[in-house]
Amino acid sequence: MHSQLINLTSDTLTKPTPAMLDAMMTAEVGDDVFGQDPTVNALEKKMADMFGHEAALYCPSGTMTNQIAIKAQTQPLDEIICDELFHIYRYELGGYGFHSGVSMHVTRGNRGIMSPQMVHDAVKPKADWNPNSRMLIIENSINMGGGNYYTIDEVKALVAMARSHNLKTHLDGARLFNVLVETGDTPMEYGKLFDSISICLSKGLGAPVGSVLISDKETISYARRVRKVMGGGMRQSGYLAAACIYALDHHIDRLRDDHRRARACADKLESVSWVSEVFPVSTNILIFKEADHLKVADVVAALKARNIECLAISDRLIRWVFHLDIHDDMVSQILELPDHLV
Repeated sequence: MHSQLINLTSDTLTKPTPAMLDAMMTAEVGDDVFGQDPTVNALEKKMADMFGHEAALYCPSGTMTNQIAIKAQTQPLDEIICDELFHIYRYELGGYGFHSGVSMHVTRGNRGIMSPQMVHDAVKPKADWNPNSRMLIIENSINMGGGNYYTIDEVKALVAMARSHNLKTHLDGARLFNVLVETGDTPMEYGKLFDSISICLSKGLGAPVGSVLISDKETISYARRVRKVMGGGMRQSGYLAAACIYALDHHIDRLRDDHRRARACADKLESVSWVSEVFPVSTNILIFKEADHLKVADVVAALKARNIECLAISDRLIRWVFHLDIHDDMVSQILELPDHLV
């Protein structure tokens, strides 16, 4: 049995660092439902300022911030445009229909990368029998695309097309900071492009809980009420917000380490007999396909026997996600995997 567990299932598995725990333990708190938690207020202001928007709202999850953004900016019988790989379509239980009474038009981009023409073609003509095309949603980076991402120029082109059709724009930026450390673009550049932005702080940034919705004052004022009716109003949540502030102050630049480790492991997988294809690694997510003569469940089980836990995301694909609890010595262990694993 190998000495240490290497859990590559998700970057949501991270534990607070000792310094983050200290920040949490010393946080000044109040009741956030009454707007009286100073640490939550500080986090919201920090995020709004960072992206050049007026206001922000701290929520328990990225699913909630995405769904609140839809609810706050659409009406029943509207339609959202996004790609078929995006989290908001695949992994939020059809919440857009449940909460907001809207439909979804999905494109089939290249590993989640939509083109402006796809957006144009998705917009419905005005007719009694058509939903009203109302919002474009972009996910960046793209989880199920293997962590690949839109460049800022690609985003600008999509947003320009959306604006030409009077669409609202929402960014599911659950892993946006993974993109920013790769491209050198700034949060402010993204803030100028989107009506609303969701940022997750409990993935690569390493906070234990929370996402922030960023928008204008009017949208966020309504969003607070939607958060409450969804059961997302928390009380002394400043203890959690303190971890998020610490993550923003200390854990952004280190995301590059996750990307470096993912690429090193991708190079290893390119050379072994039990892998037939490795998706290009853009950030911290590595997706690969097992050899044709193998079953994905057998590969996952063989890796688990070597203390490497990971997720099969289809009957042919396996995902590894790198995060702040995956260290170089663990990567060294991965690089020692045999050519014949199964």
